[in-house]
Amino acid sequence: MTPVLELRAVTKVYGSGAVAVHALTGVDLSVNAGEMVAVMGPSGSGKSTLLTIAGSLEQPTTGDVLVEGTPLAGMSAADRARLRRRHVGFVFQDFNLLPGLTATENISLPLELDGVRARAATAAARRALDELGLADRAGAYPDELSGGQRQRIAIGRALVGERRLLLADEPSGALDTQAGESVMRLLRDACKRGAAAVLATHDAQLAAWADRVVFVRDGVAVDQSRPPAGPESLLAAGTEPSR
Repeated sequence: MTPVLELRAVTKVYGSGAVAVHALTGVDLSVNAGEMVAVMGPSGSGKSTLLTIAGSLEQPTTGDVLVEGTPLAGMSAADRARLRRRHVGFVFQDFNLLPGLTATENISLPLELDGVRARAATAAARRALDELGLADRAGAYPDELSGGQRQRIAIGRALVGERRLLLADEPSGALDTQAGESVMRLLRDACKRGAAAVLATHDAQLAAWADRVVFVRDGVAVDQSRPPAGPESLLAAGTEPSR
């Protein structure tokens, strides 16, 4: 089975000489369809850089990145943009919502850019809003929404369209516990439908939802582990995931 995402000996260096910053050094990562991987580490460890390179927003200094078996090296900017639009869903820390569009329009825009008819794109966006508990905010603009609501809109935009690779940078950072659990269930459901998800986080509670945890320190992937039990069964029993 071809992994949805592969990073092979990926290194990213900003600057040169004495002031060079090694954001990533020789990182290998493979994520299969249906799998959720959490990337953990302190601030500045390289988690966000790993996501932007995985999603083709940045190019590695050395190493290879493949999405569904297709190498990103040598792709034109237009081809990389097309790949992101069709195959990659992003959830950014700062939301990246367009202020002049409503909640529905922010979610439906990527679908319309990819050729989906406006009516079908709007219907898909409204279904996503309903799943996120925001059906009553469909016509609201970003500056009329709370931080948590904007985060859920950003997640809805990433999930809509059945994208194969989901990349999330602290996806529940602006949410309370209940809303965060709802978001993680949506991401798990997307994985059950065949997507691969990579989450950058420093929150062990969030990482407990993942199938595998990759630890990054100073740009180096230092260890991997698999949580002993998924939190969904624990939550169903009325308990919190153990630590």
